Amino acid sequence: MENLKAYIESGVLELYVLGDLSPEEALQVEEMAAQNPEVKAELSAIELAMEEYAMQNAVEPSAGVEAKLFEKLGFEAEQDTVYQSDTTTTEPKILRLDGSNGKVRTLRFALVACIALLVISTAALFITYNKLNDAHDQIASLNLDKQKFAGVVRRLEFDNKGLDNMVAMNDSKEWATIRMAGQAFSPKSKMNVYWNKNDKSVLINYVAMDLPKADAEHEYQLWALVNGKPVSLGVFGKSDSTNAEALQKMQTIQEAQAFAVTLEPMGGSVNPTMEKLTVMGGV
Repeated sequence: MENLKAYIESGVLELYVLGDLSPEEALQVEEMAAQNPEVKAELSAIELAMEEYAMQNAVEPSAGVEAKLFEKLGFEAEQDTVYQSDTTTTEPKILRLDGSNGKVRTLRFALVACIALLVISTAALFITYNKLNDAHDQIASLNLDKQKFAGVVRRLEFDNKGLDNMVAMNDSKEWATIRMAGQAFSPKSKMNVYWNKNDKSVLINYVAMDLPKADAEHEYQLWALVNGKPVSLGVFGKSDSTNAEALQKMQTIQEAQAFAVTLEPMGGSVNPTMEKLTVMGGV
């Protein structure tokens, strides 16, 4: 870094801008500028400073200077066109006396600055796009959490209503509670059936139910055993359903010795599928 600073302060860059270096030395300066951004920036600053200085201190020549200059060079100035004084020469010589090289360099630096601005703008847009995507993901995550929370609230309300109904029916002398235990098809299953002694209505309570989740092609069917024969009391859905009421009313039965549940195809069966007997309990 110290060597680079010394190189910049050596004055070789000013000589390069003035055109006072040999081709080999000029090539070395261009290589240093290509390899080191600091050298390139300093070179650009020197060029701009010298061009500004020349513009500020420019002296307008007198009217006779141009004629004398062309006379010394062997040319004549006539009607804004430069011709050689020797009539034997067929083609005119054109002299470039303007500072077009400095203007080209200035335009070149302006183009580089525009490209740099474009790159910066593109990067800023990319960062903004990523931030918008992150915000969208966060909103989606919050909506999902909100839905989960709402589901938990509905389940708690459902369970609370079912428990209240269970307490009310257990305390009432009108209702008989039939507790059904799991059978060979599902030993860990359990379920309660409530049978009204007065109007003979039958209710099931989803909260007091622990049955395996049925697939889309099957549902459960409640049976009453009357004098040794099964009588269908209707079908009901999945044991984890929270869309229905906590209590579901089934078909009434005047008398029964036992109740049972089997897993049947959607819509129920005329006769129970005994190999899919899930729970059963006596009155």
